[in-house]
Amino acid sequence: MLHVESAKYQTEYKIIVTFNDGSSHLVDFEKTIFGDSRAIVSALQDLNVFKGFSIKNHTISWANGLDFAPEFIKDCSIKVLNEIA
Repeated sequence: MLHVESAKYQTEYKIIVTFNDGSSHLVDFEKTIFGDSRAIVSALQDLNVFKGFSIKNHTISWANGLDFAPEFIKDCSIKVLNEIA
């Protein structure tokens, strides 16, 4: 089962995420956040709210209760960092 091990804010709506499979990805949440009209998701349009994530239950979680499945997070990635090095 895929788990988020660590996450670090980068810029705008991007977070570097390391998974328990050893891979690290630059994940861009911008399309998800601006493409979903539900209040729980659109609240993340405020960068201060977006930056306020933590790792909880093996995934990225925000104070308003929103989280995404690790598989979804990996699917949002725009670059696999381990393959660049």
